[in-house]
Amino acid sequence: MSEFATPSDERNWAMFCHLAAFAGFIPLGNIIGPVILWSMKKDYSELVNREGKKSINFQISMSIYLFISAFLLIIGIGFILLMALGLLNIIFVVMAIVKTLNGEDYKYPLSIEFIK
Repeated sequence: MSEFATPSDERNWAMFCHLAAFAGFIPLGNIIGPVILWSMKKDYSELVNREGKKSINFQISMSIYLFISAFLLIIGIGFILLMALGLLNIIFVVMAIVKTLNGEDYKYPLSIEFIK
């Protein structure tokens, strides 16, 4: 059963799951934002369910990579890794948003599948 009026509404909610990753200005907001949206709409749309899981898995993966990079600040390479991961996070999320709005499938690189 779908509560969405149009396929466009469904794609918009799927896109919001990716966009919510930019809520990183609060601690763990990059994970909490997508989790909230996904849990609200996952039962109404397979697309939202699938894209929400992708977003959550990628943000958990990035958080782990960022934590490891922060630890590596001790030996000096962490700063470069932190900058690269931050940039990659922005690029990959924007790519996921665009692909989702266009109705295309997008698989995040570097993503570990925690939620199946």
